[in-house]
Amino acid sequence: MTQNMRRRVLLAGALAATGLSGIARFASDARAEVPPGTKPKIALVLKSMSDPFTVAMADAARNYQNHFSSQFSLTIRGTVKQTDTAAQIHMVDEMIKAKMNAIVIAPTDSKALIPVVARAIKAGIITITIDNPLDDVAKAAAGISVPFVGPNNRNGAKQVGDYLAKSLKPGDQVGIIEGISVSRNAQQRTAGSRDAMEAAGVEVVAVESGNWEYGKGRNVAAKMLAEHSQLRALLCGNDNMAMGAVDAIRDAGRNGGIYVTGYDAIDAIKPLLADGRVLATMNQFADRQAVFGIDFALKAVTERRKERELSPVIETPLQLVTASKR
Repeated sequence: MTQNMRRRVLLAGALAATGLSGIARFASDARAEVPPGTKPKIALVLKSMSDPFTVAMADAARNYQNHFSSQFSLTIRGTVKQTDTAAQIHMVDEMIKAKMNAIVIAPTDSKALIPVVARAIKAGIITITIDNPLDDVAKAAAGISVPFVGPNNRNGAKQVGDYLAKSLKPGDQVGIIEGISVSRNAQQRTAGSRDAMEAAGVEVVAVESGNWEYGKGRNVAAKMLAEHSQLRALLCGNDNMAMGAVDAIRDAGRNGGIYVTGYDAIDAIKPLLADGRVLATMNQFADRQAVFGIDFALKAVTERRKERELSPVIETPLQLVTASKR
């Protein structure tokens, strides 16, 4: 291992500090040598660049590449809206034409991105997903295997739901505001929330998409509050929608009577955790996901691996965040 590579591995490990031993172990295994005379080109294709979660990913990726600019180049692209799948497909096509060595992507849609991802793989480009895995059935139908570097979203949502359940009683009614319904991470978080509520004997009376967005989340929450007068909690698939739910509860004059949970642990949610307007959220370490997605892709490129030879899942850590654990 060269001195530069040792530094890259050490930095990746440092980024996976306290409570992230699983990722640190993975990072220490990434001892790839960059072939002499080459500089791999890595693309990072993200979702809405106005979303704090995406911003954290992009910032961490830039910081990582800045430390190791002699070892690889990095191109970052992102959509304007969470739902702009057509734009993201176009971005991946651009990266294929640019002959990238690897593409790390946080898909806006778990099925619609599969054809363009298949084109990238056919072109010999290592493709890795982060944040949101591609649909397993659709991948099989397309004859591709695409690694996912990220957390177990179902388990994370269940942890949040289990914490909420301590404040509820059997028979209580709750609603779930999920992300984009066709996305695997949204589906997994909804499933995890259902798991927790079923175990607690709590009734899920409504499930509707808030598209990961504050405004849509607020509107969906307002609708649920109007339609279900006995609602005791709103489980939200991310913090943006949780903040929308909090404002909808305020507008309905029901402060203090309805619990709200989120997911992502963005900075903007911290004041709401502190004053009790949000009960809990889940930190899935956006920055680490981006760094380890890039590192995993770079390792595959430098080792001249084929897509089908790569591990299908590299699971990253989760951490429950509550008012007492900010």
